[in-house]
Amino acid sequence: MSIKEIFNQTKTIAVIGCSSRTYRTSYQISAYLQKEGFNIIPVNPNEEAVLGQTAHPAMSHLPNDVKVEMALIFRNRRYTEEMVKQVINWTETTGQKPVIWTQLNVSSPGAKQLAEDYGLTYVENRCAMVEHRKINS
Repeated sequence: MSIKEIFNQTKTIAVIGCSSRTYRTSYQISAYLQKEGFNIIPVNPNEEAVLGQTAHPAMSHLPNDVKVEMALIFRNRRYTEEMVKQVINWTETTGQKPVIWTQLNVSSPGAKQLAEDYGLTYVENRCAMVEHRKINS
C-alpha cells in the first residue's frame, strides 16, 4: 500500500504518545493532521486531553465504536515493540487492522517484525506530516 493510499483511506488516527505540550513534535504533527481533517485520538496515560480530544491511557481504552485506520507512534524506540503489541491486542479485540506508522527514529526491528507477522501494514521512520504534505502539494 502506498503512502498516498494510506492517507486516502485514513479518517481516524490514534496518536500513541501524543502530548499536550505544544513544543513536542507529537503535538505539532497531531495539530497539523487535525487541521487537515483527520480525527485525532490521543493515546497517552499522562494526558487528560490533547487538541480538544479526550486522551486514552492505552489502545485498549478506546471506545468500542471507534474505527481507527492508523496508529501513529511517537514513543522512544525502546517502547515501540510494546506499543505494537498493544495495537495487536486491540486488533484482536476489535477486528480492526490499522496501519502502524512510526515517526523518524521510532521504529525497531522487533516492532516491525511483530507488525508484519500479524499482517499489519508498517510504515517506519517517516514523518507523517512531511509525507502528507508531499502527496498534497
